Amino acid sequence: MQSSKPVKNKHVSPPELLLPELLSNLGLGDLHGGKLKLSSVLGINSNTVTEKPADSLEQLPWTFLRKLMMANLNARNIKHDQSMNDCSHPIDDSNAINPLDLITALFHCSDPFLQQEMVSKMSMCQFAVPLLLPNCDTQQSTLMLWAMRDLVKKFRPHSQTGDRTFVEGRVVEMDIPMVSFVRLGESSLSKSQTLNKLFSNPHQHNDTFVHCDMECGDIPRRISDGLVEVSWYLPCGNTNIDMFKESVAIVNMRGDGKLFKTQMSFLLQTSAAVFIFSDDLKGDLSTLIESRAELFLVTSKTFNKETIRDICMKHKVKETNVIIKKKKNDADFVKKLRFHVSKAIGKNQIKMKVEDMAAVAQRIGIVVDEDCTECTNGRTDAKGITGIIQNVVKFKKDHLPLHGEIWKEISQIEKERCRMRHADKDIEGYQSSLKTKEEELRKEQQEKAFSEAMVKFTAGISESGTQRLYFLKWLKIQLDNLSRHNLSTLREQYKDCCRNTPQNKEEIKHLDEQISNCSLGPEHFFRELAQIYECACSLPENNSARQQVQHLPALCAQMLLDGFPVELVDGDASNIPMKWIKEVLTQLHQLVDTKSKILVLTVLGVQSTGKSTLLNTMFGVQFAVSSGRCTRGAFMLLIKVSEELRSELKCDFIMVIDTEGLKSPELATLDTSYEHDNELATLVIGLSDITIINIAMENSTEMKDILQIVVHAFLRMKEVGKKPRCLFVHQNVSDMSAYDNNMRDRKKLMEQLDEMTRAVAKMEKKVANAKFTDVMDYDPDKDSYYIPGLWHGTPPMAPVNAGYSEAVYELKKTLIDSLQTSDNIMNNNATEFLKWTQGLWNAVKFENFIFNFRNSLVADAYTDLCTQYNTWEWSFQSEMNNWLICKETMVSNFGVTEKNDQINLLRARLNEWLNEALKKLREEEQTILSNLDKYFKKKDSRVRLLQKYTQDFRTSANSLRKQTEMSIKHSLEKAVEIREGLEKVNRIKDKQMETIEKKVSELLKECRETKADLSEDALTREFKDMWDEIMSELSGVTMPEINVYQDVHHLLRADLSAKSGHVSEMLNTVNLISSGQEQFIVQSDWFSNWTSYATRVVSDVKNPKIQEICDGIIRHCNSLISDHISAMKRNNTGYHETYIRELLKAVDDQVKDHQISDECEASLKVHVCGRAARLFQKAHKEFNDRNDPQNRLMEFKPIFLKNFLESFSEQDQCQKRAKQFTETCVKPAVEDYVSKHLGDEIAEHMKMGDKGVNYSTRTDFQYTLLKQLLHEDSFQNYKEYTKSYETFMKNWIQQEIIKEMSSAGKMARLEEKHLSIIVETIITTIDSCSKTVDIKAFVEEFWSGLTSQLVIPRDASSMFLILSNIKTDQFAINLKEFIREMEVNLAQGYANKTGISHITERITHLPSKPHELLFIRLCGCGEQCPFCGTPCEAGGQDHKTHFSSMHRSKAFARGYWDASEKLVLDICTTLVISDKGFSDSKTSGEWHPYKQYREIYPDWEIAGDPSMQVSDYWKYVLKEYNEEFAKWAGSEPADIPPAWKELKQTDAEIGMKKSFNMGSYKSQAD
Repeated sequence: MQSSKPVKNKHVSPPELLLPELLSNLGLGDLHGGKLKLSSVLGINSNTVTEKPADSLEQLPWTFLRKLMMANLNARNIKHDQSMNDCSHPIDDSNAINPLDLITALFHCSDPFLQQEMVSKMSMCQFAVPLLLPNCDTQQSTLMLWAMRDLVKKFRPHSQTGDRTFVEGRVVEMDIPMVSFVRLGESSLSKSQTLNKLFSNPHQHNDTFVHCDMECGDIPRRISDGLVEVSWYLPCGNTNIDMFKESVAIVNMRGDGKLFKTQMSFLLQTSAAVFIFSDDLKGDLSTLIESRAELFLVTSKTFNKETIRDICMKHKVKETNVIIKKKKNDADFVKKLRFHVSKAIGKNQIKMKVEDMAAVAQRIGIVVDEDCTECTNGRTDAKGITGIIQNVVKFKKDHLPLHGEIWKEISQIEKERCRMRHADKDIEGYQSSLKTKEEELRKEQQEKAFSEAMVKFTAGISESGTQRLYFLKWLKIQLDNLSRHNLSTLREQYKDCCRNTPQNKEEIKHLDEQISNCSLGPEHFFRELAQIYECACSLPENNSARQQVQHLPALCAQMLLDGFPVELVDGDASNIPMKWIKEVLTQLHQLVDTKSKILVLTVLGVQSTGKSTLLNTMFGVQFAVSSGRCTRGAFMLLIKVSEELRSELKCDFIMVIDTEGLKSPELATLDTSYEHDNELATLVIGLSDITIINIAMENSTEMKDILQIVVHAFLRMKEVGKKPRCLFVHQNVSDMSAYDNNMRDRKKLMEQLDEMTRAVAKMEKKVANAKFTDVMDYDPDKDSYYIPGLWHGTPPMAPVNAGYSEAVYELKKTLIDSLQTSDNIMNNNATEFLKWTQGLWNAVKFENFIFNFRNSLVADAYTDLCTQYNTWEWSFQSEMNNWLICKETMVSNFGVTEKNDQINLLRARLNEWLNEALKKLREEEQTILSNLDKYFKKKDSRVRLLQKYTQDFRTSANSLRKQTEMSIKHSLEKAVEIREGLEKVNRIKDKQMETIEKKVSELLKECRETKADLSEDALTREFKDMWDEIMSELSGVTMPEINVYQDVHHLLRADLSAKSGHVSEMLNTVNLISSGQEQFIVQSDWFSNWTSYATRVVSDVKNPKIQEICDGIIRHCNSLISDHISAMKRNNTGYHETYIRELLKAVDDQVKDHQISDECEASLKVHVCGRAARLFQKAHKEFNDRNDPQNRLMEFKPIFLKNFLESFSEQDQCQKRAKQFTETCVKPAVEDYVSKHLGDEIAEHMKMGDKGVNYSTRTDFQYTLLKQLLHEDSFQNYKEYTKSYETFMKNWIQQEIIKEMSSAGKMARLEEKHLSIIVETIITTIDSCSKTVDIKAFVEEFWSGLTSQLVIPRDASSMFLILSNIKTDQFAINLKEFIREMEVNLAQGYANKTGISHITERITHLPSKPHELLFIRLCGCGEQCPFCGTPCEAGGQDHKTHFSSMHRSKAFARGYWDASEKLVLDICTTLVISDKGFSDSKTSGEWHPYKQYREIYPDWEIAGDPSMQVSDYWKYVLKEYNEEFAKWAGSEPADIPPAWKELKQTDAEIGMKKSFNMGSYKSQAD
């Protein structure tokens, strides 16, 4: 054994400068005086996962703390790697430090709470901890009572091995005898090594005390002499293992005791025995005389008997207490020493608690760390609460009543709202009664709020920072002591009862309940605080009781920042106090100036498998690990990320969530235990970015149950767009080669996971998931970790296994690396984390999680994607619409500019255009798909929530292309057919013009040759004679007549040819001329051969659904007829059979989704076609009248006469002809151009303008519309909205457009915009035309340049060219002038016509109606809820699943009960979570459970509404207009539940905002 003689100090600094100098060398100079905080040490920084050894003294403290916080047994091996420095300098001790100096320095720099944590971790490692901390500058020592206050030890003395009872408690409060070891003068024995051997079992050596043979243990101490360390030997009750039969505190004083008289005096007064190591007992040893302790002398020096006797007499040492080491063998010496220690503590009754030593310390001038004002006040405040606790269960009932049975009842009500397991027939009444019951419970809470204990608790946490922390710590300490005592007593009673009276089941059950209820900790007070806040939130905002608690969430948020765990899920009530958590996280967000990006880590596993210990070791945090009181529910704790790592981790904090163990024995007897575990697992996995599944090897039998719960949760997350990373941690692995040896086990685990996935997928009806890897990214080789047992040996004397710490460290590094590199990280801030939590928890409360998951973060992300997609879709449609207008214009102009184009070539040109359309459509589709790919590749966590919608939007893009392709094909074919139909008319017109031109030219020539001096009157008479002759020649030319009735009848018969024979018979008797003039009435005999169910639906005169469907179809068809007739007049075209084909197709499209008989469909088509035939016949007659040759000649006669007279007189006609050409040819074409483009431009303005947000998505549109309906407060509006949704929507949009266009000349500006565009195009075309050709060639070239922009007025242009013998170049100049003048005049005309009536007229007759464009682009798929008719809001045209934000009561569809004839109140969102059933045509009249509605309507997703606020809007409307809706339905008014009667307009608006996820709403909406 080497000598412990200290090496002479090489440093010559004065004593008072040693500490500052050393702290400066260690880089701790600025932290002296307790400025080093626990949160700073636990924070994530570059040192957290570094593997580099410390390369300087400045790095040593942080390396030590990092290892210590992970309970690493090698933490004190602190020699820094000098090889990192300049190798040219020799290595010496000046750059090294003794571990005791480092520990002493760190204790001087640490605040009281870090000191506590350091002591706790050192004790776990079986390191000695400071009892008296010296300050070499002030020569003052401090009793580290507070630092040790939190140490809890559990052991079994041999005196209690018979009943196998353990002793558990805080070491500072235990009567454990203390044995001190000191050195006086010189000693050749190493005291610390001797003590380590004294402590250690021969098979398990541990260096409890630092000694000279340890790394850097031989470095001279600079500041730690006078340090008094303590460690406790605690027996396990096994005689073969224990070194001492009873507990004993072993104290080791550093340095020469002669120099530290104060410390010596303290030890001599508090110890049961003092062992003095010395080879030299000279000098002043007066302090030994005052000793209360038995003294022992330990030496290796041989003295003669007389000398020993003199020494013993002088220092009052018994001669038998002199221990001399004579042999080199240490074993005998240590055995002898151990014998004396055991004997001393056995016969000496001096047992002083550490906390009682404070009085001794104060008396002799030693500072006690607990004597500071904040600590004393905190203790007093805590005692004010715990002092009134006599019985824990009674105390909780009297002083913490709000979170007890009342809160549990409220929690059950919340879940019952979602599951409706006990609902009767009146579901909405039942829902209302649940709400009333909850309100009553909240009132009961309000009456009991703020007991005496809670007043004191609130005052305690409202104190300044340090005192608040002391208060909470003292409260936890005192409550733990109470709970531990009660638990010990109850367990003894339980054991006795089970042993002696096992037949007394009731008593055993009662004791079991008491054991479960006897725990009491600060979390119970915070639960109570949460309920005080929650019940206050149900009061009006200006209520004083509510104002009184508004500051409480901010205090809790500050605690989160201070590193305290805060309860997220109340494990006893199995619920989240959501209003409280919401405000706490909101306050947290504000406290950190919105820098609250959070990454979430959670651990799941069987109870008591070391989950909390794993987290505590990994992050140095303080989750409760007491086996007496395991974690219940889930706690969240924040760990700060340093500035340097925030950009890499993309977060400000890591949130660690610790959960109660799954398969808890306390819950195992409950029927709901699996449900409870499932809820908890789903929530925490849903919240986490990385989930650790903790599997203890000895609990592998329960692993299968856990895997099912876990897989269930992961599957649910995949379905809602979240993919947390999963790591499997296998604990208590005995062999460190486990990774290699467990390949077979990993394969087996993978098989089990796959099996579980299939089973769970079947339960959730998601059978496509056949393997675990289908649910999430998991690599069993990379994502499996094997961790050895926590303890190295047998507790309580076993230190933490070094292999455990190292394995956990490797896991921690992996986690941090994953967070740095993973793309599946949410990166939520505190408020977004809150939204995600709210959505998850609401969905968890439902029986069917996946179909009830409604989360505002997902909704926000989905809305953003819909907005983006709608913009791309809008661009696609606008581009293709402009292309179609261009091609339709070219169809209209075919054969006008190129006279040699034969009409039969038009079909060839059509094929070319259709091929061009296909190519362009594919390009536009690819643009959308590329935009989608870019969107989903964004490094944005929100985007990852939407992965399941990727295919929906790609399919929608493809569907959009196909629909547009069909529409373009139909439009172009229709245009071509109409153009072909006009060919006969055009040939007549062309022949007519040729005849006129020939006759007029001949007359002009004749008059010039023979009658050159004719007056104007004479020329006019000549012209009249010629004109009469032409009229006579053309009198036999007539326009082709069409019998529209006959044509329609033929098309109608062909369309209905496949129907039943009765329909064919009906057509034989139809008279189309009289059809469609009367109101269409559905006849019940049309359904006489249907099933009984369908017959019942239609024959019941009180059920108007079929009639309304037919009325809606008729309105739609009437609108189409009006559009066709307007187009016929605008384009000067006649009737074409395509108009009827479109009408018949429109009826088919509307009918296909409804149950309508053949007879009803046929009658409907006859009605529609009869009216259409009548109107088309009239319109075609008007077309023939307009284009009749004689009528047209008489119309053009004045113009021809004028041109004739001017040509005869050979006047300069350029200016007049340019004006004529502008007025008759260019102006109509320009006006037509503006009209064609105006509709799309108005729609674009509505979407992109100031109110564009109202039209950005279907959800936004619905929200805007319903909000306006609410404020207009009109029953008629609601009636029309629910009765004829499409018509109402179009009319509403049209009115909004008219309002918008009527303000500030907006319509005129849009018209002027397109006017300017086309005028510039015309001017450019004029400039590009050749001026050296004759006027006819110039006009043809002019029109050729504009053939795709302007529809050429064929007649006016042909007429203009007759007798146009003018100079081309001058005509071009004049034409430009008149076109500019025309632009000014048209713009002025637009500006003057801004009245609502004009705007209405203008919009109504536009070729492309903006309100219909907007409706088409906002109506989406057009599907409506099968139960209530609310429209689908899903993005894109073609999606897998339909959904709506806000369903409504069946009363709005005029549904009422057969028996009572009262309106039905039931709402879809309530029905789908009830046990009720439905029957309709889809079920063939059979009853089917609402809960299984997706079996009938698999494409609809109807999320349940647990809050009842989502549907408050429609509840309010029905409450307001109950009488009116009943009258409309022909029924009795509904029985409005009491809760509905309390609703106000503001409640309706709040519910609507919440439903549509429209930003912030009042706290009542939570």
